Amino acid sequence: MIKKIHPHLAWLKQLKANGVNAAKHELLYYRGKTALLKNLAPKQAQKAHLSGQYVSQHKGRGMEFDEVRHYQPGDDIRMIDWRVTARTGKTHTKLFREERERPVFILTDLSESMQFGSQLLYKSVQASHLAALLSWNIKQRGDRLGGLVFSHQQHVELKPKSRQSGVLHYIHALDALTSEQAKVTPDPLDFSQACARLRRLAKPGSLVIIISDFQQLNEAAVKQLSLLGQHCQLQAYRIFDPLELALPNVNIRQVLKVQSNQQNQNTSGNIVLGDKKEALKYQQEALNFMQQQQKQLARCRCPLTDISSALPLEEQL
Repeated sequence: MIKKIHPHLAWLKQLKANGVNAAKHELLYYRGKTALLKNLAPKQAQKAHLSGQYVSQHKGRGMEFDEVRHYQPGDDIRMIDWRVTARTGKTHTKLFREERERPVFILTDLSESMQFGSQLLYKSVQASHLAALLSWNIKQRGDRLGGLVFSHQQHVELKPKSRQSGVLHYIHALDALTSEQAKVTPDPLDFSQACARLRRLAKPGSLVIIISDFQQLNEAAVKQLSLLGQHCQLQAYRIFDPLELALPNVNIRQVLKVQSNQQNQNTSGNIVLGDKKEALKYQQEALNFMQQQQKQLARCRCPLTDISSALPLEEQL
């Protein structure tokens, strides 16, 4: 009898990944997957006066060709399209669209709460995969990419860079913080501190993307995000694991000991599997916690998208 391999495990094997650490080749894999993402064009008027990818309302000499029209008195003779002129016998001139570039900053959370996964990937690995996918999409759009990657042990700040150098710089930072042989100077940050540093990095008019489980979304972090949202467009991706939302179904009643180390305080307790009341209580508390996070982010004008660590990004996007 031939044993079938679960499609998700086959995907993991094809990617040559273990689901625990995000290697560079996994992040490079998403270079050809940018079509998975929706349009990242800004939803508000640009505040930065830079040349780049976003088109202004008026026409002028810029980076992107727009159209050819008949030459009119006062047009720049250097913009005459001689091929069209020779073909039609009438003088035509080129028009260009002025473009505006948008710096994009990605904050990737690889802290302790992200080092967990019950099925396919650790949340930290899924966060790295999503950050890589977003990075390649940003590069394809011609934007400059910067940001911050942080864990409970160290962090890396990245100033905006254009083209492929920005993506590779970010992928290197992700790899450095997840690799066992990382050579990054230890400098731990909590979530609110990371948001404060990101606020100093991001210029007005930037798009700021936050990838986290938001387990550390306290009032200090909400304050920093609110200040950031006054001048930048915010977008959040919440990485979650199915076990955080509901207990597994089991036929035999089991008592499990659990331990937590949040805010450097060790606490322990029991979770009962196979008990319907316990399962319902757990599910309701998890739902309330998730809804509270969403309300806090809404206060910061930060739309939220949920991403599961139990499914490949291709199946979710």
